[in-house]
Amino acid sequence: MQKQILITAIGLLSMCFSYAQNDIDAMRYSQITFGGTARFASMAGSMGALGGDISTLSFNPAGIAIFKKTELSISTAVFSQTTNSVYNANSSSDSKLNFNLGNIGFVANINLINEKNTTGWENLNFGFGYNRTNNFHNRMDIQGDNKSSSLLDVFVANANGNTPSEFDSFSTGLAWQAWLINSIVNDTNYYNHVVPNYGIKQRKLLETTGSMGETVISFGGNYKSKLYLGGTIGFPRIRYNEETTFEEIDEKDTIANFKKFTYGQNLATSGNGVNLKLGAIIRPNDWVRIGIAVHTPTALSLNDKYSSYMTSDLDNGITYDSIDSPDGEFNYKITTPFKVIGSVGLVIKKIGILNIDYEYLDYSTAQLHPQQSEPNVFSDVNTLIRSKYTNTGNLRVGGEVRLDPIAVRVGYALYGSPFKNNENKNASRSSYTAGIGYRHDNYFIDFAYVLTKYDEFNYLYDSPKATIVENSYKNSSFMLSLGLRF
Repeated sequence: MQKQILITAIGLLSMCFSYAQNDIDAMRYSQITFGGTARFASMAGSMGALGGDISTLSFNPAGIAIFKKTELSISTAVFSQTTNSVYNANSSSDSKLNFNLGNIGFVANINLINEKNTTGWENLNFGFGYNRTNNFHNRMDIQGDNKSSSLLDVFVANANGNTPSEFDSFSTGLAWQAWLINSIVNDTNYYNHVVPNYGIKQRKLLETTGSMGETVISFGGNYKSKLYLGGTIGFPRIRYNEETTFEEIDEKDTIANFKKFTYGQNLATSGNGVNLKLGAIIRPNDWVRIGIAVHTPTALSLNDKYSSYMTSDLDNGITYDSIDSPDGEFNYKITTPFKVIGSVGLVIKKIGILNIDYEYLDYSTAQLHPQQSEPNVFSDVNTLIRSKYTNTGNLRVGGEVRLDPIAVRVGYALYGSPFKNNENKNASRSSYTAGIGYRHDNYFIDFAYVLTKYDEFNYLYDSPKATIVENSYKNSSFMLSLGLRF
């Protein structure tokens, strides 16, 4: 019973074989990381009270009002993800490399200071651009011997009480057609499978690609260099692809009439959304800045395309090279949580700057919605989200030391676990950042390095007999930004 509770508690991280839209999708697109320019990343995305960087348009849009010149920037990054997995005392690892565009943007500065202007507004700024906010590139290789369970247990559990015509054509139906599950003699509504005593080698290969980025349109103004206001309309874009291959093999040839089977799945998710961000920065004196920003929930419209296949090789001469599912497609919507960011910044003359951001959000408020013409099929999923997830805080700290024309930067970010009741404590993430930049009146060059580490406990499939997989993730980003001022 305890294990069944644990499986439910860490559903976000479990690798179950199902295409049904669920809380995993909601969390994937609600957990935003910092990206954008190299300067922003090297300070761990902590610039909420400082502004003056195009990346802040996706965090505190009041940062656009800090600009004193028109600016154009572009950033590229090399992303490397390494995952080490331990399953039934067997350790394996895999990695993936990705080259991407982290940021491109433009801010136009309109200077209002003149003899005729007595309103107190010193400048109005307009900006637009793109900031990358999540990277989904990853590759995992999990393998080990299992003497207590099989993926076929899941198919049998789903088959029991149903006739073959009622089987899911993307999972249980494929296992039935491949002769991996069979009806019990004299009881056609209950089933068993071809691995009765287990003792098999299991291997799962999982590769994900894609990203989440945001196109932004922002506007802001500077009032007497004491109050900076800004707003951003954001248009997130999602591309997520997942390819999974799962194998069970009788390497020791101890199971009668069975050699191996393979179950594969392909998922492609795409979609767009919209949100609104409002922010303010207050400058009570020359060395203190106070920032506040609110983000409305993001409304995402998503499309899933998916398929699966099964192969089997049995000792009795029955072999199926590939049994394919139909092509599936489903449209749905996700609403991500409301977010509030509070910031404090220190400006130490021309020597350096320091900023602290604290971000609050409640993951339990995320929701899935059907298309307007469809019935509400997500009431159970939304109830699960409310019961499983909770509010949390994300902390980002960043600093910069100026040795003109060189600047040295460091930062740290801690993203809290979204789980309620302290379940799965390892779900929090830590990022360590550093960078260096060269600043000239008319151009700049910045470099950043970001190291992120976190652990997850999950399962190969959702079965009470399944054993835990311990995954340790480490990803590195090397970023380069180039910018012009005029």
